[in-house]
Amino acid sequence: MAVTDTAPAAATTAHEGILRRQSMRESAARTYARSLPIVPARARGLTIEGADGRRYLDCLSGAGTLALGHNHPVVLEAIKKVIDSGAPLHATDLATPVKDTFITELFETLPRQFADRARVQFCGPTGKDAVEAALKLVRTATGRDRILTFTGACHDLTADALTGAGGATDARDVRTPRLPYPQDYRCPFGAGGARGSELAGNWTESFLDDPSSGVVPPAGMILEPVQGEGGVIPGPDAWLRRMRKLTADRGIPLIADEVQTGVGRTGAFWAVEHSGIVPDVMVLSKAIGGSLPLAVVVYRSELDCLEPGAHVGTFRGNQLAMAAGAATLAHVRENRLAERAAELGARMIGRLRGLAADHPCIGDVRGRGLMMGLELVDPDPLASPDPLACRELLTGSMSDEPCTSGPFPAAPALAAAVRRECLARGLIVELGGRHSSVVCLLPPLTLTDEQAEAVLDRLADALSAAERALHGRHETPHPH
Repeated sequence: MAVTDTAPAAATTAHEGILRRQSMRESAARTYARSLPIVPARARGLTIEGADGRRYLDCLSGAGTLALGHNHPVVLEAIKKVIDSGAPLHATDLATPVKDTFITELFETLPRQFADRARVQFCGPTGKDAVEAALKLVRTATGRDRILTFTGACHDLTADALTGAGGATDARDVRTPRLPYPQDYRCPFGAGGARGSELAGNWTESFLDDPSSGVVPPAGMILEPVQGEGGVIPGPDAWLRRMRKLTADRGIPLIADEVQTGVGRTGAFWAVEHSGIVPDVMVLSKAIGGSLPLAVVVYRSELDCLEPGAHVGTFRGNQLAMAAGAATLAHVRENRLAERAAELGARMIGRLRGLAADHPCIGDVRGRGLMMGLELVDPDPLASPDPLACRELLTGSMSDEPCTSGPFPAAPALAAAVRRECLARGLIVELGGRHSSVVCLLPPLTLTDEQAEAVLDRLADALSAAERALHGRHETPHPH
């Protein structure tokens, strides 16, 4: 699987021509294409083959969409079966046998307490559509307007969903207060661990109950059990349980955004299962469509208050996506791939932490299941630690001494270099988190032990090469 092999001249020319035309004709809003100058022509499982004949191990997985990897046989068979049957490919919101099978399979995977009293809404085919539908649902049900969200949140980014995003976006909507999301490495309170989680919970409780906070009762709270774009930050289980209790006690619907974490990704079928919480609403997309566009909102029947036509989407009846999704859900459930993700992910994170021992630029290794992240930092002893994480600033110290607590500053240039070196070695990764300094790994749940070792070997090699390159030494990628 060497990406350093010389590709046929004709293939290389075609590859370069496609990339050139893309840069001339497509929107400046494109993202992945800027950092991944490849032209996928064929794909299977973990592997993508470009139009120039080069092959790559794909640890982006369609931003988490491909739970079973590319073109899994059960997905292809499900799609082929619908096509060959003569069934409609599009049916708006009409009932069909394919849709009925999908809903049955989906409800089979949901936490029992939730599924037994749930309704499902098919909206537009993307996660952003489902987020907007969920926000509209809770606003209508409660008669209230504000949505509580958390720093670092994604929730996809349409004009309305921006009001629920607390990350590095242009969202400034006063209807959407941002609350601290607990984490160990860059704890907003300079504590981390159980204490940081407790302080984050205290902040939220005070925010809701203090009459001087200026916060009117909100329509809902939306959170990711593991923040994805925020830098692969698992929400502490105790904190998630506290958020569930705070919202339940105050009649605030809790929305769990499982767009990226769902379908076994984190080592449980749904990430809320790690903490045992039962939300009022779940937002689902990405992997539930088995690689095809599909999104739904699942919610308690008591919230079923929208009038007919209050939130629609032309492509909410995609039969191929429902068939592919049902096949994916069943395959993950029947083959216990969530448990496999938990076991393999723990081993991979263990090896990554071993790698961190030899590379001071790895500030933190974190994740859950096959959702992993390495935060890269500038370990220069002369560099100041991140001031936003310093205890001195958060405890009100007025000392003239330099701040020495907290992690080192993020290293976005190094992270970008690691991504480039990974691609040169036939490994596709993406960046996220603070200043895009977190290298994110989202391999398919079908990843084998041998493939996991290959991924980690290439990543380690790329990290060393990036470190050398930033210190002025040239590195030639080793063939694999």
